[in-house]
Amino acid sequence: MPILQVRDITKVYEGKVTNRAINQLSFDVQKGEFIAIMGPSGSGKTTLLNLISTIDKPTSGEIIFNYIKPQNLNKTDLAFFRRRQLGFVFQDFNLLPMLTVEENIILPLTLDQQPVEVMEERLKRLAQKLNLTSILYKRPNEISGGQAQRVAIARALIHEPAIILADEPTGNLDSNNSREVLELLSKINQERQATIVMVTHDPIAASFCDRVLFIKDGEYFNEINRDDRRQTFFQRILNVLSLLGGGQVGDLSSIRLP
Repeated sequence: MPILQVRDITKVYEGKVTNRAINQLSFDVQKGEFIAIMGPSGSGKTTLLNLISTIDKPTSGEIIFNYIKPQNLNKTDLAFFRRRQLGFVFQDFNLLPMLTVEENIILPLTLDQQPVEVMEERLKRLAQKLNLTSILYKRPNEISGGQAQRVAIARALIHEPAIILADEPTGNLDSNNSREVLELLSKINQERQATIVMVTHDPIAASFCDRVLFIKDGEYFNEINRDDRRQTFFQRILNVLSLLGGGQVGDLSSIRLP
C-alpha cells in the first residue's frame, strides 16, 4: 500500500482566464521513497505540492495518505493532520526571527503540547545528528544559509511526520551548502526510511532521489528510476529535461556532476 496516492487530480483556477494548473495527474509514492518532481517553470510543480500539503484542494480527483483523505476533513482535523503527518522544508527556510534555533526546531512539538521531556530528548538527538548543538541559542539572523536550512530540516523532522515535503530546498544555497543539505536529506531517507517528496528544478538535486517524476503543463510527462550509478541517473535526468524544454536548466551539455 503506497503511503501517498494521487488519484486523477485536476486543479482549475477560475478568473478572467481559466487556468488548468494540474490536469488528471496520477501517481503513487511508496513508504521510504525519495522522489523529485521536476518540470519547466509554470508546469504545475508548486501547485501540486500545495495540493499534497493540503494547503489547497483539488478541483477534482483525490489525494490519499495512508487511507486518509484530507479533503474530507473539517478545518480542525485538517490542521491536526497537517501538524502531525507532514513536515515542510522551504526554499527560504521560513524560520521565525524572534525565536532561537532551539525554539524554531521544537515549534511543532510546542504547538502539539508535547511533554518537555519529549522535546528535550528529540531536540538533543536531532541537534547532534544535524550538527546544530553549537548554535541552538543563536537567532536565525546569526547563522549561515546552510545552517538555517539544517535548522528547517530539524524542525520538519522533530514531530516524526509520515512525509517530508521539500520545495526547492537548495534554491537559496551555494553549491557546497546545497550538496550538504541533499546528502543530509538522502541520509535521513535511508536511515529513518523517511518518505520525501521534493520539488526542484535542479538536476543535481534530483540525482540524489530514488525516482524523478516529470510534469509538463500540469500533466504527467515521464518518470525515471535511479540505477546503481548516480552519474548515469543524472545524465538520464538531463536527457528528459532536454526533451521537456522550457529553458530552465540552461545549456545542459555543460553541466557536470560534482
